[in-house]
Amino acid sequence: MSLTYWCEQAWLPDGVADSVLVELDGDRIASVEQGEPGGAERLAGLTIPGLANAHSHAFHRALRGVTQEAKGDFWTWREVMYEVAGRLDPDSYLALARATYAEMALAGVTCVGEFHYLHHGPGGRPYDDPNTMGHALIQAARDAGLRISLLDTCYLTGGFGTGLSGPQERFGDGDAELWAVRAQELAAAYEGQPDVEIGAAIHSVRAVPPEQMPTVAEFSHRHAAPLHAHVSEQRAENAACVEMYAATPVRVLHEAGALGPRSTAVHATHLADVDIELLAQSSTYICMCPTTERDLADGIGPARTLFDRGAAITLGSDSQAMIDLFEEARAVELDERLACERRGTWRAAELLGAATAVGHTSLGFPDAGLLVAGAWADLVSVRTDTVRTAGTSGLEAVVFAATAADVHSVVSGGRRVVRDGRHVLGDVGTMLTEAIGRLR
Repeated sequence: MSLTYWCEQAWLPDGVADSVLVELDGDRIASVEQGEPGGAERLAGLTIPGLANAHSHAFHRALRGVTQEAKGDFWTWREVMYEVAGRLDPDSYLALARATYAEMALAGVTCVGEFHYLHHGPGGRPYDDPNTMGHALIQAARDAGLRISLLDTCYLTGGFGTGLSGPQERFGDGDAELWAVRAQELAAAYEGQPDVEIGAAIHSVRAVPPEQMPTVAEFSHRHAAPLHAHVSEQRAENAACVEMYAATPVRVLHEAGALGPRSTAVHATHLADVDIELLAQSSTYICMCPTTERDLADGIGPARTLFDRGAAITLGSDSQAMIDLFEEARAVELDERLACERRGTWRAAELLGAATAVGHTSLGFPDAGLLVAGAWADLVSVRTDTVRTAGTSGLEAVVFAATAADVHSVVSGGRRVVRDGRHVLGDVGTMLTEAIGRLR
């Protein structure tokens, strides 16, 4: 079906333009040109491509406002996270993920990279269909109007040289070969379905021994699919990795063949100079998650140094401390100001590119994130007359002033999922309250 939208302003590959007509043909953009609105539906403010949330743990949404109640660090936060993981079942996971993804859609996200490791039932017993939880996440994304790159995660050990215990048992498949059998079944179930990408993930160097990593990397190579991994998020993890393997996490992943142009290193907070070179020279993406990294007191990663060395930067909401890709984007710049005591390290276009085209490409959707003919029909319109954005202009208005609350319209894959700031599923706040309440 053909539809035409008239954008008051739109961010095109060569900059912001006024009075832009975007014609859609099904789930794709048919044409983009400047012109009068005529009978086209009008989109006020600045219209940008759909945002890509490159790193998400959907069930962590239940932790917002809970883990902030007491002091602690990443490791104490993790214990609370395990408690929530232990209470989820396929039905409650579907409800929570659907509401969380709907919140993302309200924030302008049209594609999510779900780092999925909650595979099995209590005690690690597989469901009748061992990919039941993965299917629930894909259904949730579709209900909310998002494309999804389901990054099926290999998670085998509870730490360096220790087995899985407690809720962790739900994450493991035994070994990488058994993980690959299950992941292959999941990939086969969605073969040829353009809104779903089945990728792979190595949870971390503490959760996947080096000798198991090549099997996961091979899955990525065989399917030409994304491969993601948590990397050097914590200093303690780095120290334990060096003690165990006499190498940094980046070096371990490099030697296992897990870095490369389809790979993404998530966080990459505490890196040695040689780590930066290995990541950049291998063309590995770097996913920064600033709102989570500051919430967990992880530290500030060397994003600009990585970017300048040739590593592309993407953005993710990770633990869902908040879901606002504009905040993630500007936090990359603002956090670096605190670290280096200089302003203006990043341009608005670079940060918005990380949240759009670069993020989509890292998730296996290189034909998204741009307002050009042939791309996915994703249009996110941001008001420029709210109390936050009034008096601003251009991309700076979005990156440095707007919040998710300023998104008023979202077209995702040609489907209008947000109109006047309201999701087609209804009251997302109520959905979240009910889904989280089932887990308390």
